[in-house]
Amino acid sequence: MEITEIRVFPVGEERLKAYVTITFDNCFLIRDLKIVLGNKGLYVAMPSKKRKDGTYQDIVHPLNSDMRKIIEDKVFVEYNRKIALLEHTS
Repeated sequence: MEITEIRVFPVGEERLKAYVTITFDNCFLIRDLKIVLGNKGLYVAMPSKKRKDGTYQDIVHPLNSDMRKIIEDKVFVEYNRKIALLEHTS
């Protein structure tokens, strides 16, 4: 499975930095990943939904740390490119 497109949509909130859409193999799309500023820096949060008990559960997520790292690395590259482009045009 290959990531064929990443689209980053920056937002101006304190902790939420961007929404992300990822396409795999030009045929499977996942929306609403988030780039969040946590206590240890930026991280990628998977799409989730609120359960009846008030907790959140991921709707989709990688099944191993290798795939999570691949997704995070590519998302951060695109996020940094997008932010640099926005700063350059400002």
